[in-house]
Amino acid sequence: MLKSIMRTFYGGYERLLTQEVAAGPVPRHVAIIMDGNRRYARRSGRVSRFGHAKGADTTEKVIDWSWEIGIDHLTIYAFSTENFNRSADETETIFDLIGIKFDEMYEDERTHNRRMKVRVIGDTAQLPASLKSSITKIENATRDYEGFHLNVAIAYGGKQDIVQAVREIAGKVEHGELTLAEITEATISDHLYPAGGTAVPNVDFIIRTGGDERVSNFLPWQANGNECAAYFCAPFWPEFRKIDFLRSIRVYQARMAEQQKSITRRTARFLSALGRTDVNDIRSHQ
Repeated sequence: MLKSIMRTFYGGYERLLTQEVAAGPVPRHVAIIMDGNRRYARRSGRVSRFGHAKGADTTEKVIDWSWEIGIDHLTIYAFSTENFNRSADETETIFDLIGIKFDEMYEDERTHNRRMKVRVIGDTAQLPASLKSSITKIENATRDYEGFHLNVAIAYGGKQDIVQAVREIAGKVEHGELTLAEITEATISDHLYPAGGTAVPNVDFIIRTGGDERVSNFLPWQANGNECAAYFCAPFWPEFRKIDFLRSIRVYQARMAEQQKSITRRTARFLSALGRTDVNDIRSHQ
């Protein structure tokens, strides 16, 4: 009886959140730090593979939810450079799961119906041959798609990404392909991962699950210097629900609305400070 009541409540709350989110602006680019797989497994008395497998299922759902509400770019942090410090068995498990998911995406009609472009950002040279093969297959199959963009960060570190970009730019300067005067912010963006591809756009919103309130070297160039907001929540990644996702987007919308109100208030105060004489003087010069 209680479970039935909770399902009814959950369903109603999800519909309410969906309606509220649909009425506001949606972030163009959302980046997610998917934290808590191992802790979820330990809490369940299971091995880490169980947590990673459940987390992979959640990732698939979040891709669906992102597409449904109209997000253009979704970047997920699947494996950081720091994760190489984990045991060989766990690392192999994670790479196997990622490869399986890429192969499933390749076969999935949703990928092609949505025209979902899949790209990997990170140092793919460090990845096993089988995973690199799966990456090549899904990237080639979706290369010309522009309906929805999924970026998967594997063997990725933000500082390392900037270092490799600087090295590549320095090499071009050394060989006369680029001058110092030609280097701009756009030049650096174009040399970040993915190599040789269209730059990953600035991030509007970062979500992190698992309770930690830090961004862990994730997309520092794309997230800093613009109005990127962050949302930290307690659920471990495998238990992240649609209502958790919709709540996060609603928080983003509330922040954007408050920011707009602040701009409006400051503009009103500025105009008031100018006074009627100053405003008339401005008009006379138009």
